[in-house]
Amino acid sequence: MMKTQGRRRFLKAGLATAVSVAAQGVLANAPETSLRPVAPPDGWQKKSLPTMDTLLRQSGLSGDVTFAMADLATGTLLEHHAQDLALPPASVAKALSASYALDMLGPDFRFETKILATGEITDGVLDGDLVLAGGADPTLNTDDLARVAQDLAALGLRKVTGQLLIWNGGLNLFQIDPAQPAHVGYNPSVSGLNLNFNRVHFEWRRQNGSYSVAMDARTERYRPQVRVARMRVEPRSLPIYTYQNAGSYDDWTVAKNALGDGGSRWLPVRKPELYAAEVFRDLARAHGITLGKATLAAEQPAGQTLVTHESAPLADVLRDMLKYSTNLTAEIVGLTASKVILGHYPDSLQLSADLMNAWAEGATGIKGLALVDHSGLGDSSRVSSAQMMYALQALHSRLDLRVLLKPFHMRDEKRRIIKDHPIKVQAKTGTLNFVSGLAGFVDLPDGREIVFAIFVADLDRRAGLSRAERENPEGGRAWNIRAKKLQQALIERWAVLFAA
Repeated sequence: MMKTQGRRRFLKAGLATAVSVAAQGVLANAPETSLRPVAPPDGWQKKSLPTMDTLLRQSGLSGDVTFAMADLATGTLLEHHAQDLALPPASVAKALSASYALDMLGPDFRFETKILATGEITDGVLDGDLVLAGGADPTLNTDDLARVAQDLAALGLRKVTGQLLIWNGGLNLFQIDPAQPAHVGYNPSVSGLNLNFNRVHFEWRRQNGSYSVAMDARTERYRPQVRVARMRVEPRSLPIYTYQNAGSYDDWTVAKNALGDGGSRWLPVRKPELYAAEVFRDLARAHGITLGKATLAAEQPAGQTLVTHESAPLADVLRDMLKYSTNLTAEIVGLTASKVILGHYPDSLQLSADLMNAWAEGATGIKGLALVDHSGLGDSSRVSSAQMMYALQALHSRLDLRVLLKPFHMRDEKRRIIKDHPIKVQAKTGTLNFVSGLAGFVDLPDGREIVFAIFVADLDRRAGLSRAERENPEGGRAWNIRAKKLQQALIERWAVLFAA
């Protein structure tokens, strides 16, 4: 048997679960007003400190704002506003999903994709079926499948007399959030066999008044064309995209008047098993291996393992998930963690999220978390800033989340990153239309550490959007920028107000 591995760095084994710690702090005993400001620390900005109410008023934000901030070591609540108001956390939910996966699976867990043979190989011919068995690896890409095909060729395989069987591990969900537009790449299908984050690359070029289109599974080294996702250009202005399930393929159309001279974008894949199978067959052919028709297996086929491809360690997978906020990865790691509890994959994201909510209560003591998925894409999820803040504090004691969270850069008035800023923030951002979240940890200039969560949402404005408007709503970008400015202003206030 040959084994390949994902090529990402290991994180320290110190991410393993330590001891269970209950959430600290009782919100009923929190101060009702902000504490008295203190002088700024040496070397920090010498400017007047705006009040909390002034910052909220000057933000110009419609909707609701909730935040809570506490001393990381003690859990003492230092400043808050509407801290019990539950709002959609957006991708901030991924911080909890990462913690759930680490606790249930461990930082060294690896997803495995296997090639099995149901018969014997004689003189390069497999007398039986070849099985592409998914292990729910959310990071599997075309380059990885090319290495698998190369390893098969190195074993001497040249022909298969039977079928190419595809096994998805018993996991296949059509999409993450049904309320999203059909064509957005961040809302793909979720399967036990995923490829290229279950996205296909659509590219178009105009020549002599007509368009040429291509659908491929491109990565750094390869660009195989695919037929399981097909595109037609139609003479219209709206809707820009339409999707139909054509049985054996995804049937897309695009409005000609929206294309311009050329461009590209990623579209979601709704038939991930057939997508992976088609790409694998083409790559195998390129390495001299002839495979039969691809057929989905109803049950896990038994056979001899020929090649195993391993993902990077879970800690690395999670770090990339939090950095790039990949929804598919979040759902897969959450579902896989829930599989440990049930013995099989949950049949819905809601059930898996319910299991995570219960886990969070047991791990942190925080009650009432109401997440509906693991990515935060579904806007029915509800979490208060106090719940998120205290959950992060408790989980930090178990898992050292700061190793996984990415830096939140402080910016100037023109939104340019300020290098060597005295405030260091490790946090998870979250963005939906008219929803913005930020939660994590701050190192103050004097060395004090705080934990915080900030959620902003205009749910009425969000609810008024049509499905087609959800990709790029009018006023959405400006609202989001105002939300991020408020989040930074609050952090800067805390750095002056609570430095020792």
